[in-house]
Amino acid sequence: MENRVQVYDELSLILEGKSANEVLHYFFNEFDGNVGFSTSLGAEDQVITHMLSQITSNPYIFTLDTGRLFPETYDLLDLTTKKYNLKINIFYPQAESVQKMVTEKGINLFYDSIENRELCCFVRKMEPLKRAFTGLDVWVCGLRKGQSPTRKDMKNIEWDEKNGLIKVNPIIDWTEQQVWNYIRENKVPYNKLHDKGFPSIGCQPCTRAVQPGEDIRAGRWWWENPETRECGLHKK
Repeated sequence: MENRVQVYDELSLILEGKSANEVLHYFFNEFDGNVGFSTSLGAEDQVITHMLSQITSNPYIFTLDTGRLFPETYDLLDLTTKKYNLKINIFYPQAESVQKMVTEKGINLFYDSIENRELCCFVRKMEPLKRAFTGLDVWVCGLRKGQSPTRKDMKNIEWDEKNGLIKVNPIIDWTEQQVWNYIRENKVPYNKLHDKGFPSIGCQPCTRAVQPGEDIRAGRWWWENPETRECGLHKK
């Protein structure tokens, strides 16, 4: 772990000011076999998937299927794998854990308290994520500072103490307009819910469309305060 922290410090200097494409090219060449990209199939992640399709023929890409995603998300997953001829590894929650949680707390437990919602996120996301990280040194994400108050201080390269990984956010400084310009210019497939007022898309019961003028993450766990609207994947 100490060596990886040292590597992180060196990389922060080497890649300072580099473009998203340059950052991705560096990591998927220098850390071949030990770098993974986690996609939720959101607009930002689709941008990175497109970039990776031009950098390497066999990137390690994974997604978490919580069992409660929108049908449109599954359609996009199928379309993306076929368009780019890329394998996207799917990690599912443990059936026994889901059954125990639902039996004890109810099918829609997440509406009852923050604790219940965090439990659901742990069972459906955090535990599968740990399995997806097996053998990795570098975790690539599609986060942007403008997405949420909880992400405004994030950097393009960070040390993820909780998971013991170098965390790479290649488009962290991109604006929403830059994301959509890239999607249109490169004909990148995207979730059709984005055209229906869903800027951020997660599990179906925990995601709603946003109103004009609302924050782009306002539709995620909308019944909670903005400061708590993270599932735990990106909490430090």
